[in-house]
Amino acid sequence: MTAIRSAQLTAGAAQPAPGQSRYGWLASSLRARITHGEWVPGTALPAEAALAKEHGVALGTLRQALALLVAEGLLERRHGRGTFVRAGLGGASMLRFFRFRHGGEMKTTPASAILSRQVLPADPDIADSLGLPVGASVLEMQRLRSVAGEPCLLEQIWLPLPAFDVLKDSDPGAWGDLLYPLYQRLCGVTINKAEDELRFGLLTHAQATLLRLEAGHPCVQVSRSAFDLGGRCVEVRTTLGDAYAFHYTAQVR
Repeated sequence: MTAIRSAQLTAGAAQPAPGQSRYGWLASSLRARITHGEWVPGTALPAEAALAKEHGVALGTLRQALALLVAEGLLERRHGRGTFVRAGLGGASMLRFFRFRHGGEMKTTPASAILSRQVLPADPDIADSLGLPVGASVLEMQRLRSVAGEPCLLEQIWLPLPAFDVLKDSDPGAWGDLLYPLYQRLCGVTINKAEDELRFGLLTHAQATLLRLEAGHPCVQVSRSAFDLGGRCVEVRTTLGDAYAFHYTAQVR
């Protein structure tokens, strides 16, 4: 980003709006610089003293703003090294919800195969989740994930266009097994956080065939919304897996 563009972002709101705290205003300014790409994921922010001087605020105000962005998951502190823009989620593995026939917790990434992809108009639910008008174009993909050659997860994925246009025609064989690093590498989209909702259901004949199970077999459905650095939902995903393999542990304190 050019120095002129950086100055424009910093000066875009030279003073807090009425009722806005000074550290809240500063957090908004820093957030804009991150989401506009001045500081890319994984990079360190300038020294706190330099940032405070640049924005004309006290060091304590700057630290409050940074703490807010850390709480939002946009930044992370590394002891003895400074404050960094979060690199984003890697795989955010669905396998934490399941235990398949391989004993213990999975240590390797499941193999991934894209079964289909098509551009189609978003239905009302998908459009609402992605913040798009009903009927806007989205890329829909079906993906099968396997462990040791055995299919274990079936996924339906919806991505907004044109942000993910490059995935329409690129070779899925070169994508690798993890989508979130792919989004960052090919589309410049960093997945910063994801929200998962679980429910139980029954597999259709087509779904069961792909998972090598019987039609009507109980399944777990994980519905995911994934968000970029700016807090926009950029992926909607439904994952189906064998309900008999479901295993999830939560700590309550």
